[in-house]
Amino acid sequence: MAKINLIKPSTRAFWREARSLPGYSLLDFLHGYVYGRWPYLYISLGTGRHPLSRRLAPLVGWLARAMLPRTPEGEPDLADSYHGKAVPLETARQLVSVKEDLRMGDLEKVIPYRLARDLILQHPEHIAVLDCPCRAAAEHPCLPLDVCLIVGEPFASFIVEHRPDRARRISAEEAQAILEAEDKRGHVHHAFFKDAMLGRFYAICNCCSCCCGAMHAQRNGIPMLASSGYVARVGEDCTGCGSCKRACLFDAVSVNGRAVIDPAACMGCGICLRRCPAKAIQLELAPERGEPLVLPVS
Repeated sequence: MAKINLIKPSTRAFWREARSLPGYSLLDFLHGYVYGRWPYLYISLGTGRHPLSRRLAPLVGWLARAMLPRTPEGEPDLADSYHGKAVPLETARQLVSVKEDLRMGDLEKVIPYRLARDLILQHPEHIAVLDCPCRAAAEHPCLPLDVCLIVGEPFASFIVEHRPDRARRISAEEAQAILEAEDKRGHVHHAFFKDAMLGRFYAICNCCSCCCGAMHAQRNGIPMLASSGYVARVGEDCTGCGSCKRACLFDAVSVNGRAVIDPAACMGCGICLRRCPAKAIQLELAPERGEPLVLPVS
């Protein structure tokens, strides 16, 4: 009789890694499993876009209180459990093209995120592309949908095994092509971390301000996105054409004869500088905004 495997290999791999993490609980694992197994339901309920969101709000609230870390006031802290860091296109390219395991220490300097102190990217050449759950949940989504890059193991295998209808494996070259196409569309690259996803980097999302749940949360005062560690600076060659203002997804640019950038609102994504016909904008390091996501190879 053929052996029936009720638990997929990628789920077993996820569980093996989870058991090796100090402080990673069964609830953390269940949270990560639900998030990875049913991302479209998770995101649509979390953003209030699901038809049943209102009816299920008490259940979702109970699960949030059970699974998420708490604020000092005792409330579920979504921002501390799910966090994205804006990255310029060059950094995003690096994240999908590395061929060795990466280890980064003390990411508290980069991201205010409890479990992201030690980023370990295992098998980074394993990449999958997933239809964006945020876009899929939107009534009139931006296209294309297949723009979320799941990087490394066990995440790439998990999403492909559990959602073969929405995900597929791709090469680093294909991933770079997706990044560059999204960059041309004016969308922002975010490297995402989540404590339930083993507390480390697992995805690059290419985000539009109209569909992205994390950007909506950011605008509503929930700090789910961290700056790239850079800030855009306007040079003397600015003509005041307003191209950067139209391109900025964070409303960080105003124009009064010339462009003026609000450093507190700027996330350092670099979208504006590639839209400037006068080449008058540059990204500069901003230590007060955190450190860039630099990728030292071990």
